[in-house]
Amino acid sequence: MEAYTNQYKGKSLSLICGSLTWLREHKRRKLNDELEQDVDDGKTPAWVLAHARKEKKENALRSRREMEARLQKVREKEKREREQYMRKMNEQQQVRMFGVKRRVHTKYNFIITCPTHSQLSQFTAELRRVHLPPTYEDDLTEESEGGPEEVVKHLSLGSRKLLCINDKVNTPSASANTVNDRCLDLQQSKSAENKCPFLLSKADNQRNVLNREFRDLALADIKDIEDLRGVGEKLKICGYYASREAIKPTEIITLPYPLLLQKSSREALKISVKNHIIIIDEAHNLMDAVSNIHSVSISLSQLTKCADNLAAYILKFGKKLKGGNRVYVAQCHRLVKTLKMWLENKFSIQPDAIDPKVPPKIPDGTVTQGDLLQLRGIDQINILKLGKYLEESKLARKVEGYTMFQENEKLADQAKKQKIPAAKARKVATSGGLPVLSHVYAFLLTLTNPEKEGKVFYGPIDDSGAKDFRAAVGLRYMLLDPTHHFKDLVEDARAVVLAGGTMEPMSDYVNHLFPYLPSERLRMVSCGHVIPKDNMLAMTVPMGVTNQPFEFKFEKRNDPKLITELGKTIFNLCKVIPHGVVVFFPSYTYLETVVKVWEEKGPGGTASIYENLQSRKAVFREAKGSSSVEDILRDYAKAVDEGKGALLLSVVGGKMSEGINFSDNLGRGVIMVGLPFPNIHSAEWKAKMEFVEQSMITRSQSAVAEGTSSDATKLQQEAKAAAQSYYENACMRAVNQSIGRAIRHRNDYAVILLLDKRFSRDNIWGKLPKWIRDGTSGVAAGKAGEVKFGMVMTGVGKFFRNKVA
Repeated sequence: MEAYTNQYKGKSLSLICGSLTWLREHKRRKLNDELEQDVDDGKTPAWVLAHARKEKKENALRSRREMEARLQKVREKEKREREQYMRKMNEQQQVRMFGVKRRVHTKYNFIITCPTHSQLSQFTAELRRVHLPPTYEDDLTEESEGGPEEVVKHLSLGSRKLLCINDKVNTPSASANTVNDRCLDLQQSKSAENKCPFLLSKADNQRNVLNREFRDLALADIKDIEDLRGVGEKLKICGYYASREAIKPTEIITLPYPLLLQKSSREALKISVKNHIIIIDEAHNLMDAVSNIHSVSISLSQLTKCADNLAAYILKFGKKLKGGNRVYVAQCHRLVKTLKMWLENKFSIQPDAIDPKVPPKIPDGTVTQGDLLQLRGIDQINILKLGKYLEESKLARKVEGYTMFQENEKLADQAKKQKIPAAKARKVATSGGLPVLSHVYAFLLTLTNPEKEGKVFYGPIDDSGAKDFRAAVGLRYMLLDPTHHFKDLVEDARAVVLAGGTMEPMSDYVNHLFPYLPSERLRMVSCGHVIPKDNMLAMTVPMGVTNQPFEFKFEKRNDPKLITELGKTIFNLCKVIPHGVVVFFPSYTYLETVVKVWEEKGPGGTASIYENLQSRKAVFREAKGSSSVEDILRDYAKAVDEGKGALLLSVVGGKMSEGINFSDNLGRGVIMVGLPFPNIHSAEWKAKMEFVEQSMITRSQSAVAEGTSSDATKLQQEAKAAAQSYYENACMRAVNQSIGRAIRHRNDYAVILLLDKRFSRDNIWGKLPKWIRDGTSGVAAGKAGEVKFGMVMTGVGKFFRNKVA
């Protein structure tokens, strides 16, 4: 395993060029090794050995040249088609591909993953810029001159939702899970009319022809996932399944996190990581990504709906079900109803007696998986066996379908009474999401996991669409230990590279992803920033304009005096920072609180702080759940370009803090307000801290059992220190990711201002990126009490004056 950090410029190109260079050199060495195996045994004439070696070289080169020639013909054909399309927009272009004589299989692939498809698209754009020498030199044979260039063989992989071209399956409202289920249902249909027209049977010879055509079109040049879908539409073939044919000759495969990090997704795509090199980009959130992928929450409203739906289904079909089916359906109902009643009892509420306007107090806490399974004797139910029945019987879809039918019938009856045409009254459409029973079972399945790997929590759950109390509370299983789920990748792959621009602090990756690996198998590679030291100024700002200390602790940060001081400080900083300034707040809630105070009028009805800020720069604000990020960024960039400048109020962990580049004038200043520590009093973070402490003790030597009490005390102190460090690291990774949005290339420059006196502490300052620590002035690194606001203004003003000069 290798952890790799490359600060903010050229990271993607560095990974691409290094990976491909290694891969092609490896193939070349492999060929040479095979040639060396033809050892002279003293009996075979030398000229025979020489001829055999030459023939192997020529065969290797010929195979490569044949593939490149075929792909070159594909590119030329696509170019002609584009030209014809531009000349004759109304003509359909037909595709005829060339026969396949030989296939070249790459034993080692690079599998590169990013959190989102948009980041993969950016990576693909960088890949198009790369041109490398061929694997085998053209002078291996005399006839090799003038051969085609060996292009990079790249393949984007995605879900059915992104690649399916069947409009009846992939409807706009359908979720990814729904598309998966509909696709599998069509494949199991025995009727030819009900099968998908884009997925030919394996017995159909045309399927192999189209798969090869898809492969050659996919590999002819660099394509992202949208381009690959277009290839499927062009050939009228399913791109999701046809892309598997293109995996073997591929050099680089790109796919999003969930498709790689979840074993079931890899198996569905038939992706083997055996002996391949895995590069995980943007890996600063890898542990959280693994945890989130394997965590499941279920709301009280979902449990209630599921219990009601199952009850109605049993009432209608119970007597018609065979013995085994009746038992399984009853078990489902019993499980769901038991969890529902447990939650209602935990929240001290009576069924159907909840006033959404006055919700009861929501307690939170943990419950063991064993305690949940022992409720009303449901521990006698084999959840794994029940899951197999649900999968084979499609019970979730059947229950969902019957529920929809009932709702439509009710609407039809209402329409009949109101003399409204029944067709117009049927407004309930088939759900585009995952059936509620499937969602509930996904949670039930987590109860079979080892208890040391995760915890079950009750209380508020993350449900932004919650309209009532039942939808706002529920149960959540959270994976605490990502080691086991990540271990499969590490053990099968030839190498795993964790790459990111802001990977520090790095100790957590070693302690919580690879605790079982010896230190010699781990390598850390860190590259400094490409900018000169005088292109960046980082400073702690421990106090404001009136020298009021800045300490945005949770219990202090809502003080109106502190918030007012913050507003005045930012206003003054905007006087000396030109163009664009981005301010990061710890949370959306705190940002709203700050803005409300800033919008209050001053004494005697004078201008508010917010109005003063608007008079200095155009002010923009990131809103929680906002889908208009692109609109905000466009207006922000426009205001910067028009010369007045702009101020963008953003949130750590929000959409502006990851994947957005504020280069050049868009980010001449980055201001971090406080330290975004997570809520240490929440049930989830209490569980995380306890888990880290216990893991530290478990991995330690057996000194506690064999040694003295002082050894045990020391070990306990070390464990608590490890938990505290883990807590601080979570905060500082978020800080580093946010401040890394600025200074994106060699000639870029900006100031980074950290508004909180706690940034001056050694344990916090030491977890900032090394290039910031090394590139700061004495003022920046000074003790909190020694740095006055006037010194900050002087330093920032001088920095930008030097840039103008």
